[in-house]
Amino acid sequence: MAAVSLSVSTVKPLGDRVFLKVSAAEEKTAGGILLPDNAKEKPQVGEIVATGPGKRNDDGSRSELEVKIGDKVLYSKYAGTDIKLGNEEYVLLSEKDILAVVS
Repeated sequence: MAAVSLSVSTVKPLGDRVFLKVSAAEEKTAGGILLPDNAKEKPQVGEIVATGPGKRNDDGSRSELEVKIGDKVLYSKYAGTDIKLGNEEYVLLSEKDILAVVS
C-alpha cells in the first residue's frame, strides 16, 4: 500500500461537503480560570478552507453552496469527520451541518 501525503492544498471535498479549520478552544473561562486540555470543550466554530462543487440535483445540474472559502461558520457539535494534519485540526462535513455564518 502506498503512503499518501496529505496537506490542506491536496484535499478537495466532493459534492456539498466543506473542509474547515477548527478554531482554537478557549483557554480561560469568563471568570478567568485557566482550563486544562481535558476540560476544554470541542469548539464549534471554524474557517472554511476548501469546498466541493455543490450537490447534484435530480436534473443533473449542481446547486451552489451557500458558503465560500474564508467564511467563519458555526457547525453542529457532533458533525463531520475530524482530521488532524500536522498540529492543526480540521473537520470535513456536509453543508447541511453548518448552522450559521459568523461575521
